[in-house]
Amino acid sequence: MLGLVVATDARWIDAALADPVALLIDHAHCEMKAASNAMSLAVRHGDRTTLVTAMIAIAEEELAHFRRVHELLVARGATLGNPPVDGYVAELRKAAQGPREAALVNSLLVGALIEARSCERFSLLAQAAPPPLGAMYGELLASEAGHYRTFVDLAVAEGAHDGVDEATVRARLRALAEREGEIVRRLASREARGSIHG
Repeated sequence: MLGLVVATDARWIDAALADPVALLIDHAHCEMKAASNAMSLAVRHGDRTTLVTAMIAIAEEELAHFRRVHELLVARGATLGNPPVDGYVAELRKAAQGPREAALVNSLLVGALIEARSCERFSLLAQAAPPPLGAMYGELLASEAGHYRTFVDLAVAEGAHDGVDEATVRARLRALAEREGEIVRRLASREARGSIHG
Protein backbone atom coordinates (compact mmCIF):
# COMPACT_ATOMS: atom_id res chain seq x y z
CA MET A 1 0.00 0.00 0.00
CA LEU A 2 1.36 3.42 -1.02
CA GLY A 3 4.89 2.19 -1.60
CA LEU A 4 5.26 0.28 1.67
CA VAL A 5 7.30 -2.92 1.29
CA VAL A 6 6.36 -4.56 4.60
CA ALA A 7 2.82 -5.13 5.84
CA THR A 8 1.96 -4.54 9.48
CA ASP A 9 2.33 -7.68 11.59
CA ALA A 10 -1.01 -9.46 12.05
CA ARG A 11 -0.65 -9.21 15.85
CA TRP A 12 -0.74 -5.42 15.65
CA ILE A 13 -4.51 -5.08 15.25
CA ASP A 14 -5.16 -7.28 18.29
CA ALA A 15 -2.78 -5.19 20.40
CA ALA A 16 -4.33 -1.96 19.13
CA LEU A 17 -7.90 -3.02 19.85
CA ALA A 18 -7.03 -4.52 23.24
CA ASP A 19 -6.54 -1.01 24.65
CA PRO A 20 -8.57 1.52 22.65
CA VAL A 21 -7.80 4.38 25.04
CA ALA A 22 -4.04 3.85 24.65
CA LEU A 23 -4.55 3.67 20.88
CA LEU A 24 -6.46 6.97 20.87
CA ILE A 25 -3.82 8.66 23.03
CA ASP A 26 -1.09 7.48 20.67
CA HIS A 27 -3.16 8.58 17.67
CA ALA A 28 -3.74 12.04 19.15
CA HIS A 29 -0.02 12.47 19.78
CA CYS A 30 0.75 11.38 16.20
CA GLU A 31 -1.72 13.92 14.78
CA MET A 32 -0.22 16.68 16.91
CA LYS A 33 3.31 15.77 15.81
CA ALA A 34 2.23 15.61 12.17
CA ALA A 35 0.73 19.10 12.39
CA SER A 36 3.87 20.39 14.10
CA ASN A 37 6.11 18.80 11.48
CA ALA A 38 4.11 20.36 8.65
CA MET A 39 4.33 23.81 10.21
CA SER A 40 8.04 23.34 10.91
CA LEU A 41 8.65 22.54 7.23
CA ALA A 42 6.61 25.61 6.23
CA VAL A 43 8.58 27.89 8.53
CA ARG A 44 11.99 26.47 7.58
CA HIS A 45 11.26 26.81 3.86
CA GLY A 46 9.20 29.98 3.83
CA ASP A 47 10.59 31.02 0.45
CA ARG A 48 8.89 28.05 -1.26
CA THR A 49 5.31 29.14 -1.67
CA THR A 50 3.92 25.89 -3.04
CA LEU A 51 5.43 23.91 -0.18
CA VAL A 52 4.22 26.39 2.46
CA THR A 53 0.68 26.34 1.08
CA ALA A 54 0.61 22.53 1.06
CA MET A 55 2.04 22.28 4.57
CA ILE A 56 -0.53 24.73 5.94
CA ALA A 57 -3.31 22.60 4.46
CA ILE A 58 -1.84 19.41 5.94
CA ALA A 59 -1.35 21.04 9.35
CA GLU A 60 -4.96 22.21 9.36
CA GLU A 61 -6.21 18.71 8.54
CA GLU A 62 -3.98 17.10 11.14
CA LEU A 63 -5.20 19.55 13.79
CA ALA A 64 -8.81 18.75 12.86
CA HIS A 65 -8.00 15.05 13.30
CA PHE A 66 -6.31 15.82 16.62
CA ARG A 67 -9.44 17.63 17.81
CA ARG A 68 -11.64 14.73 16.77
CA VAL A 69 -9.52 12.12 18.55
CA HIS A 70 -9.19 14.33 21.62
CA GLU A 71 -12.99 14.61 21.81
CA LEU A 72 -13.24 10.80 21.81
CA LEU A 73 -10.71 10.66 24.63
CA VAL A 74 -12.59 13.23 26.69
CA ALA A 75 -15.82 11.28 26.14
CA ARG A 76 -14.06 8.23 27.60
CA GLY A 77 -12.78 10.20 30.59
CA ALA A 78 -9.17 9.99 29.43
CA THR A 79 -6.46 12.63 29.11
CA LEU A 80 -3.53 12.93 26.72
CA GLY A 81 -0.53 13.02 29.01
CA ASN A 82 2.90 13.85 27.62
CA PRO A 83 3.82 12.48 24.19
CA PRO A 84 6.48 9.78 24.29
CA VAL A 85 9.49 9.73 22.02
CA ASP A 86 8.46 8.04 18.77
CA GLY A 87 11.21 5.49 18.10
CA TYR A 88 9.80 4.67 14.67
CA VAL A 89 10.00 8.27 13.46
CA ALA A 90 13.42 8.81 15.05
CA GLU A 91 14.85 5.73 13.31
CA LEU A 92 13.27 6.66 9.99
CA ARG A 93 14.70 10.18 10.13
CA LYS A 94 18.13 8.79 10.97
CA ALA A 95 17.90 6.40 8.00
CA ALA A 96 17.05 9.36 5.73
CA GLN A 97 20.14 11.41 6.47
CA GLY A 98 22.09 12.25 3.37
CA PRO A 99 23.75 15.05 1.39
CA ARG A 100 22.73 18.59 2.21
CA GLU A 101 21.21 19.25 -1.22
CA ALA A 102 18.78 16.36 -0.62
CA ALA A 103 17.84 17.32 2.95
CA LEU A 104 14.41 18.70 2.05
CA VAL A 105 13.68 15.80 -0.29
CA ASN A 106 14.57 13.36 2.49
CA SER A 107 12.35 15.18 5.00
CA LEU A 108 9.43 15.09 2.59
CA LEU A 109 9.95 11.39 1.83
CA VAL A 110 10.03 10.58 5.54
CA GLY A 111 6.73 12.43 5.85
CA ALA A 112 5.34 10.44 2.94
CA LEU A 113 6.25 7.08 4.49
CA ILE A 114 4.83 8.04 7.88
CA GLU A 115 1.55 8.96 6.18
CA ALA A 116 1.60 5.69 4.20
CA ARG A 117 2.05 3.63 7.37
CA SER A 118 -0.74 5.54 9.10
CA CYS A 119 -2.99 4.96 6.10
CA GLU A 120 -2.28 1.23 6.15
CA ARG A 121 -3.03 0.96 9.86
CA PHE A 122 -6.15 3.12 9.59
CA SER A 123 -7.36 0.67 6.94
CA LEU A 124 -6.85 -2.23 9.35
CA LEU A 125 -8.65 -0.34 12.11
CA ALA A 126 -11.52 0.64 9.80
CA GLN A 127 -12.16 -3.03 9.10
CA ALA A 128 -11.76 -4.37 12.65
CA ALA A 129 -12.62 -1.66 15.18
CA PRO A 130 -16.16 -1.35 16.56
CA PRO A 131 -18.18 1.85 16.10
CA PRO A 132 -17.49 4.71 16.35
CA LEU A 133 -13.75 4.00 15.97
CA GLY A 134 -14.03 1.87 12.83
CA ALA A 135 -16.05 4.54 11.02
CA MET A 136 -13.65 7.29 12.06
CA TYR A 137 -10.62 5.39 10.81
CA GLY A 138 -12.41 4.64 7.56
CA GLU A 139 -12.90 8.37 7.04
CA LEU A 140 -9.36 9.33 8.01
CA LEU A 141 -7.46 6.88 5.83
CA ALA A 142 -8.30 8.79 2.63
CA SER A 143 -6.78 11.91 4.15
CA GLU A 144 -3.56 10.06 5.00
CA ALA A 145 -3.36 8.71 1.44
CA GLY A 146 -3.74 12.25 0.14
CA HIS A 147 -0.99 13.47 2.43
CA TYR A 148 1.30 10.71 1.17
CA ARG A 149 0.76 11.85 -2.43
CA THR A 150 1.30 15.49 -1.47
CA PHE A 151 4.62 14.71 0.23
CA VAL A 152 5.85 12.64 -2.72
CA ASP A 153 4.78 15.25 -5.27
CA LEU A 154 6.50 17.97 -3.25
CA ALA A 155 9.67 15.87 -2.97
CA VAL A 156 9.77 15.62 -6.76
CA ALA A 157 9.05 19.33 -7.28
CA GLU A 158 11.37 20.62 -4.56
CA GLY A 159 14.03 18.11 -5.57
CA ALA A 160 14.04 19.60 -9.07
CA HIS A 161 14.47 23.02 -7.47
CA ASP A 162 17.52 21.70 -5.58
CA GLY A 163 19.05 19.82 -8.52
CA VAL A 164 17.76 16.36 -7.54
CA ASP A 165 16.00 14.76 -10.51
CA GLU A 166 12.76 12.81 -10.29
CA ALA A 167 14.38 9.42 -10.92
CA THR A 168 16.72 10.01 -7.97
CA VAL A 169 13.82 11.08 -5.74
CA ARG A 170 11.81 7.97 -6.60
CA ALA A 171 14.83 5.71 -6.11
CA ARG A 172 15.38 7.35 -2.74
CA LEU A 173 11.74 6.73 -1.83
CA ARG A 174 12.11 3.04 -2.67
CA ALA A 175 15.32 2.77 -0.64
CA LEU A 176 13.73 4.52 2.35
CA ALA A 177 10.68 2.27 2.07
CA GLU A 178 13.01 -0.71 2.42
CA ARG A 179 14.55 0.83 5.53
CA GLU A 180 11.10 1.69 6.88
CA GLY A 181 10.13 -1.96 6.45
CA GLU A 182 13.19 -3.06 8.41
CA ILE A 183 12.28 -0.65 11.21
CA VAL A 184 8.69 -1.91 11.34
CA ARG A 185 9.87 -5.55 11.43
CA ARG A 186 12.35 -4.80 14.21
CA LEU A 187 9.77 -2.98 16.31
CA ALA A 188 7.22 -5.76 15.79
CA SER A 189 9.76 -8.36 16.91
CA ARG A 190 10.17 -6.51 20.21
CA GLU A 191 6.46 -6.24 20.91
CA ALA A 192 3.22 -6.00 18.96
CA ARG A 193 2.45 -2.49 20.12
CA GLY A 194 -0.86 -0.92 19.20
CA SER A 195 0.63 2.37 18.04
CA ILE A 196 -0.24 4.16 14.84
CA HIS A 197 3.32 4.06 13.49
CA GLY A 198 6.02 1.70 14.68
